[in-house]
Amino acid sequence: QLQLVESGGSLVQPGSSLRLSCAASGRTFSSAALGWFRQAPGLGREFVASISWSGGNTSYADSVKGRFTISRDNAKNMVYLQMNNLKTDDTAVYYCAAGWSPAKFAVDYDFWGQGTQVTVSS
Repeated sequence: QLQLVESGGSLVQPGSSLRLSCAASGRTFSSAALGWFRQAPGLGREFVASISWSGGNTSYADSVKGRFTISRDNAKNMVYLQMNNLKTDDTAVYYCAAGWSPAKFAVDYDFWGQGTQVTVSS
């Protein structure tokens, strides 16, 4: 069992940077794959990035590649999403998720946080 709590969402201007954090509790964190998803109003949940249990394998949506970086610290039970050069299209609720393989589909993740709002607006 894993419990996930996101933080770091905010209102920022286009071109800004923001780092989201996800704190996990549970003994299996270090063996779980982690992902970030986002959901804008009226749209479905969209894959953003994933990372393997070791951190050695990462994957990104084309829309964020080169701007976002996912990382994890297994000693602290934390996963991060560094977001640079934010665009208005990045506005969404961002969710942290945990599963057993670094997949790109929400159904492959078993545990979810409550989400944190990121708003990019001038």
